[in-house]
Amino acid sequence: MAKEMREILASLPHDSVVFSSWLESQGIDLDELYAYIKSGEIERISKGVYKLHGTTPALLAIISSYNTQLGKQCIVGAFSAFDLRGYSHYLSMEKPTAYLLTDKNDKLPNWLLKREWDMTIRYTSAPFIEKSLLGVEKITIHQRELLVSTPERAILECLNLPEAFTSLMDIYYMMENLTNLRPELVQSLLEICTSKKVKRLFLYMAEKANHAWLKHLKTDNLNLGKSRITITPNGKFINKYRIVISEELVNYRKP
Repeated sequence: MAKEMREILASLPHDSVVFSSWLESQGIDLDELYAYIKSGEIERISKGVYKLHGTTPALLAIISSYNTQLGKQCIVGAFSAFDLRGYSHYLSMEKPTAYLLTDKNDKLPNWLLKREWDMTIRYTSAPFIEKSLLGVEKITIHQRELLVSTPERAILECLNLPEAFTSLMDIYYMMENLTNLRPELVQSLLEICTSKKVKRLFLYMAEKANHAWLKHLKTDNLNLGKSRITITPNGKFINKYRIVISEELVNYRKP
C-alpha cells in the first residue's frame, strides 16, 4: 500500500493538492494517510486537503485537483481564459488575477478563497449563462486539466464583470481580435444569456469591430429588452442598443 500511495503522490504535479476523499477512493485507507502526515511527507492545508512537503501549491493546479479529484466544475473564465489561450490584452506588473466561476449550488470552499495564493481570486457563483458548461472546454496545461471558457463565452464574461464599465476599452481591444468566433456558439450563448446589458454591449462592440461572423447571427431571436441602460455615467447614448457608454469607446477608431 505504501508503494501505491507513493506512486499516486508522484503522479501529481508538485504544486497541486490532494484530497483525502479522493485518496480513499483510490484505495488508500486512513491509517496510511495518517502515516504520511506523521512522517511529514504531506502537510495539511485544511480539513481533508493536503500538499506535498516543501511545495507551494499554485492556484490553477489546485483548481485542477479540485475538479478532477472531487468531480467539481470550477471554470477559469473572462480575462483568465484569454490569457490561458494566448491572448494578451495587457501586461501587468501586479499579481495575476484568476477569474473563477461556479454554479451557485456548488460554491468554492472558504479555505480556497481565504488563503493567499500566487494569483488573486476574482470569483462569482452567480452565472448569467443558464447552461453552466456551454462554451467551456477542457484544456491541459503543464499536467493541469482545467475547464476554460472559449473565446465566445469569455468575452461575455468580461462584459459581465462588475467593473466592466471602467475597462470597456480593454474589452473592446480584445473584441477587435476575435475575428474567428463561431456564430453558432455565439448565437446559443446569447440566447441563454440572462443579462441584457451584456448582450447589447457585445453586439455593439462586434458591430463596431465590423466582424464578418456578426452577419450570421439571428439577432431577432435575442431578448434585448427596450429600457435604457446606463453603463458609463455621463457617457454617450447609442439609440440602436439603448445603452449609454463612454465617449472614448464611441469615438475610438483603429489606427
